[in-house]
Amino acid sequence: MRVPLSWLREYVDLPATETGRDVQAKLISAGLEVETVEQLGADLKGPLVVGQVLTIEELEGFKKPIRFCTVDVGQANGTGEPQEIVCGARNFAVGDKVVVVLPGATLPGGFSISARKTYGKVSHGMICSTDELGMGDDGTHGIIVLPPETEVGKDAIELLELVDEVLDIAVTANRGDCLSIRGVAREAAIAYGLPLRDPALIDVPAPNAYGYPVQVADPFGCDRFTARTVTGLRPEARSPIWLQRRLQKVGMRPISLAVDVTNYVMMELGQPLHAYDRRLVQGTIGVRRAQEGEKLVTLDGVERKLHAEDLVITDERGPIGLAGVMGGANTEIADHTEDVENATTDVVIEAAHFNAVSIARTARRHKLLSEASRRFERGVDPQAAAAAAQRTVDLLVLLAGGTAEAGVTEVIAPSAPRTITVPADHPDKVAGVAYGRETVVRRLQEVGCDVYGQDELIVTVPSWRPDLTDPNDLAEEVIRLEGYENLPATLPKPPAGRGLTERQRLHRRIGRALAGAGYVEALNYPFVGEQVFDQLGLAAEDPARRVVKLVNPLSDEEPALRTTLLPGLLGALRRNDGRGSHDLALFETGLVFHPREERRTAVHLPVDRRPTDEEIAALNAALPEQPRHAAVVLAGAREQAGWWGKGRPADWADAIEAARTIAREAGAELVVRKGQYGPWHPGRCAELAVVADGAERVVGHAGELHPRVLKALGLPERTCAMELNLDALEEAGDGIPMAPGISTFPVATQDVALVVDKPVPAAEVEAALRAGAGELLESIRLFDVYENAEQLGEGRKSLAYALRFRAPDRTLTVDEASAARDAAVALAGERTGAVLRG
Repeated sequence: MRVPLSWLREYVDLPATETGRDVQAKLISAGLEVETVEQLGADLKGPLVVGQVLTIEELEGFKKPIRFCTVDVGQANGTGEPQEIVCGARNFAVGDKVVVVLPGATLPGGFSISARKTYGKVSHGMICSTDELGMGDDGTHGIIVLPPETEVGKDAIELLELVDEVLDIAVTANRGDCLSIRGVAREAAIAYGLPLRDPALIDVPAPNAYGYPVQVADPFGCDRFTARTVTGLRPEARSPIWLQRRLQKVGMRPISLAVDVTNYVMMELGQPLHAYDRRLVQGTIGVRRAQEGEKLVTLDGVERKLHAEDLVITDERGPIGLAGVMGGANTEIADHTEDVENATTDVVIEAAHFNAVSIARTARRHKLLSEASRRFERGVDPQAAAAAAQRTVDLLVLLAGGTAEAGVTEVIAPSAPRTITVPADHPDKVAGVAYGRETVVRRLQEVGCDVYGQDELIVTVPSWRPDLTDPNDLAEEVIRLEGYENLPATLPKPPAGRGLTERQRLHRRIGRALAGAGYVEALNYPFVGEQVFDQLGLAAEDPARRVVKLVNPLSDEEPALRTTLLPGLLGALRRNDGRGSHDLALFETGLVFHPREERRTAVHLPVDRRPTDEEIAALNAALPEQPRHAAVVLAGAREQAGWWGKGRPADWADAIEAARTIAREAGAELVVRKGQYGPWHPGRCAELAVVADGAERVVGHAGELHPRVLKALGLPERTCAMELNLDALEEAGDGIPMAPGISTFPVATQDVALVVDKPVPAAEVEAALRAGAGELLESIRLFDVYENAEQLGEGRKSLAYALRFRAPDRTLTVDEASAARDAAVALAGERTGAVLRG
């Protein structure tokens, strides 16, 4: 909301020495966010005067039309002789009054004016447009043409009110009253402790039976409708300079007198108005909900298909306006400059109060945000409608020579003032400051409340503050007016806690371990589109395709909650790779969401007491299952090349090692074997499993992604990934970090090389060796895989394992270690067909 300081002074007698910066500081202290103070005309320097065009000579031979003019500027040039000026504009004629800047002047932007030769003539000054004077758009895009009665030689800086200060206020959604000069003036009056001359306090005639007929079919959507009629407007009447300038300063473009007056009153009082050409309104004006499929051409020339929830203004033909948003083109005020004969001479003024939610939804539904809808959706003073209509009528009579008809229409749905009961010391408790009852009552009365009572105050809220609905709102009014800066700084005293839970500590250990392994954490939104499952190559019956959909998603393209972390992580990898970072290792831990088999409706928990355990349990039962997962993605180089070596690219083994790292932190034994699932390459995918409560459970997969997935998602070649269920891993782990035991007895190492068929997984051979070796086996490690058809036979491979044996109470003999080795080899041969190599 732009507020000219000159306009503000009309309603509050601010000290003459107060600048815009001073007023800004006061309003900010009172809780209004004044973003900037614009200094209009700060670098403007005269002489800038009114002149009358005497002659115009068209200059030929140039690429664009050029005119050589003589202009009478009175005695402003010191000689009284006509001023010779070259001008390229064509929207003025001989006899017109224009604005002339003379040599020696400076225009906004530091543009100095001097006599200079141009187009073969010497131009002694300029004939000015609104842009050159920094006045804003007046719709003409040409020279300023002043009213014929303007005095030649008059100072144009004063006439056009070019020097002013404008406060630009960022009005919050709850302070619709401050989207008007009246509302900001009230705040300024409170801040300075000065009386307010309320522009809405004017004499308004009582409603009668002679007014224009109005029928409101939806009193919930429109609880107040005032209609007034003015006839006999002069077609040639135009908005005076002072009115145009005020509209320009608040950021609006002058259009025509009737429209300008309604816009002016809206900015002054905060009440949106609309003027209808009476000749074009047929029959009774109505207010109702639109019928599905009805159409309306609005003032912007767009045909809009109406929704059944839209509130519309109608006549006998149907809709003539979107209530509270924009009027219709079929009753538009005709501009006298385009067609004098058909110019509007009789108007019907509408000043109504509409439901805020209804107007907000209509404006967003049609993507049609207007100054009117902006005010209605934030709250408009319903009691100001009659005063705004009267103010509009008075200005039209004064400026256009119209006649106000005696009829006054006012349709009102009965309503009672809002009252709030609040303890007198409630603001003290909220702020931690002892304000006292007198201060509380005084501050509430300053904002317009009626206050009664002693220890328990009964507060009647003013009609212009619909945002005051409960005791805390009243407390905020007292606190902001007493000054937020006066609140004491008090450090909170949190109760002693028991630190992080074991689950939280595990998650932090996992994050630190992955970061230490060279991974960077990426936090992604938990939203996905269902098409990503096709890109990941998931089967049609895959449980991950069952998603929880949001009723109000942030994006229509991603309306569901994720069932896997991979889409977000792979998207982050793709974006970073596209920006030139090709060596990437990212990780994320976060929740995924799976719908429950039985759908339940969440209960509404109470806010006036602590919910019971049963209520909380019922709420949790209605929520989707939310296990926590961990995932990593890798691309590019895993180890950089340099003087220390050649480096190496990231591969499937790195993804598996990330899973092992996480399992070590959880204290779980991870089973890694060949697998095949969704986005992973069938020959380079590992299935990750754990044993919990005696049963084996698959908790994730790791490896290299399938080329089709890489192509579908636009990922780098040989991208690898891993994802596992952290909750399942935590259940399988012991949860207690154990320090490694150091034995005083030596280890006995036995190496074995076993020949098996190529399809036999190394994990199966390892499991058989581990089971056969017994309790003496301390560790087993695969250190070589060898394939040679000539030595081993077609379709065979050699797996070499290092077996470490140790007894906790003695030094093992060679025979004991060999016996354990032989038992391990025997069981491996029985289960997998393995034979000793050589």
